Amino acid sequence: MSDMKQMLNDIGILDFVLVELTLYLDTHPDDRNAMEYFNHYSRIRNQMSKEFSQKYYPLTKDMAEGGKEWRWGMAPLPWEGVCS
Repeated sequence: MSDMKQMLNDIGILDFVLVELTLYLDTHPDDRNAMEYFNHYSRIRNQMSKEFSQKYYPLTKDMAEGGKEWRWGMAPLPWEGVCS
């Protein structure tokens, strides 16, 4: 697996973890351990997304910053075979 695909896979795993923790916290808002887990994985996901955006292309519009050029359009489109 290429480095880019591995990074996207890892970010996807973290997204899944954060969605599950969000659902849990919706019903258990006072669980401090769950909140610590959420904050921990959120920081990791944000850092990984930032690194990916700097190395390849931005994953979200707010990560399109990158200097003198608009980078949002650099991401490959789904029909270009990247999402497989």
